[in-house]
Amino acid sequence: MSLKPSATIRYTAMRLGIFVGCLVLVAGLVRLRWVPAGLGDANFVWVVLLALVLSAPLSFVLLRKQRDEMSVAISGRVAGAKEKLAANRNQEDGADDAARVSQ
Repeated sequence: MSLKPSATIRYTAMRLGIFVGCLVLVAGLVRLRWVPAGLGDANFVWVVLLALVLSAPLSFVLLRKQRDEMSVAISGRVAGAKEKLAANRNQEDGADDAARVSQ
């Protein structure tokens, strides 16, 4: 049995990794003064926002395969839940019809 993590966990971990990498990069660039340090005491917020802005398009491009895998996994679970709901609804309808016939 393989211990392969779910597609959602794998995608989330990779997305978080890209964000942390961008955060470290931006913090380094700010420390080297290659990027402005923000306004007043907003240095930390500036670094986080800039890392978010950089990591979003990188994640969109680099994690396309993982996002597609996650989408397939989630749509499969949703389809299974819909089938269970329909089966339960049909079972309830059958029981209700049987109760009406016996009255």
